[in-house]
Amino acid sequence: MYEIFKEILRLAETKEPCVLVTVVCTKGSTPQKDGAKMLILKDGSSIGALGGGCIEGEIWSQAKQLLKENGMPVLRTYDLNEEFSARDGMVCGGTMSFFIDPLITPHSFEIFAKEILLAYEGYASLALATVVNDRGGKHVPGAKFLVKADGTKQGSLGSETLEREAIGVAGNIALHGEKIFFQASDGTDIYIEGFRARPALILIGGGHVNRAVSRIAAMLDFDVFIVDDRKDYVQKEVFPAAKVCIISNYRKCLENIPLTKDSYIVVATRGHRYDDLALFAATQTQARFIGLLGSKRKSLEIFKSLLKEDASLEKIKEIHAPIGLNIGAVTPEEIAVSIMAEIIMIRYGGDGGSLKMQASKVNANPLNVPKK
Repeated sequence: MYEIFKEILRLAETKEPCVLVTVVCTKGSTPQKDGAKMLILKDGSSIGALGGGCIEGEIWSQAKQLLKENGMPVLRTYDLNEEFSARDGMVCGGTMSFFIDPLITPHSFEIFAKEILLAYEGYASLALATVVNDRGGKHVPGAKFLVKADGTKQGSLGSETLEREAIGVAGNIALHGEKIFFQASDGTDIYIEGFRARPALILIGGGHVNRAVSRIAAMLDFDVFIVDDRKDYVQKEVFPAAKVCIISNYRKCLENIPLTKDSYIVVATRGHRYDDLALFAATQTQARFIGLLGSKRKSLEIFKSLLKEDASLEKIKEIHAPIGLNIGAVTPEEIAVSIMAEIIMIRYGGDGGSLKMQASKVNANPLNVPKK
């Protein structure tokens, strides 16, 4: 997502047109969810993904046509039960709505892209409201209105009434990076998307598991911080995906890292006495997730040490130890997958269970195929 807005700024400088496509509403089972984006350039290249297959190809074709004709923004909705799902072999069973927004003059979106990038980098979070469908012919599809968490406003939806309604729902969206597609009182469809700093993942210990975790976390758009008390273990060559590499003793290792409620800590040092120090430091923060790599026996021993250090019992109970989901992981890379799976589960409120249907829900002939 970050790269898409960086590219829009580059295009604004060179005055090259492009099309920004956003999934603004989904229902049922779909290959992508609300907020997914694709930026389509004049030469046909693209950044991002909308779900792949024929539906993505159809959107790409429409975007290219709009660029050719200097067309207006348009909302398109597709039923995945029908033509597209059949052609792709995707029996999704849902619907997807795409807002196809030609930025014929990208500089018109430049101010919004700059503010979004600042939000990603840790400055004021914000919500961007866009008119995506005007049922009454009163408003212009593509009109945008930005509201920062500090109350600053930019742009216009073309109506004070619409803007008041957008402001009424934008607060939590800005703070939590949420998304909403709603119909205003006059029937206008508005999409509001929140942007905030990327989640921070603090890896304490520069061993093999955290090296693998850092690579996966970077792919998942986390800002990765790596901490170790050994210089050779926090080199940029060892952790190329890390935003910051810190050499520090473990007792003070988190003092200079800006931790928020969207921060996640993985403790995986080289031994008990270092895990003790790092974990105690972690319990003094507001991090949303603290995980400890190791066995149950090791975890219990470290918990006893934390209690002797007067760490909060309630905080200790919140520690995820042993860290990771039970997927039978063995190698550092597999363990890293289990760790990031648990962090994603916590972040989005999942339960970690399998998505496989229960056998009782699948009858002997679910497709009603005639027997020969």
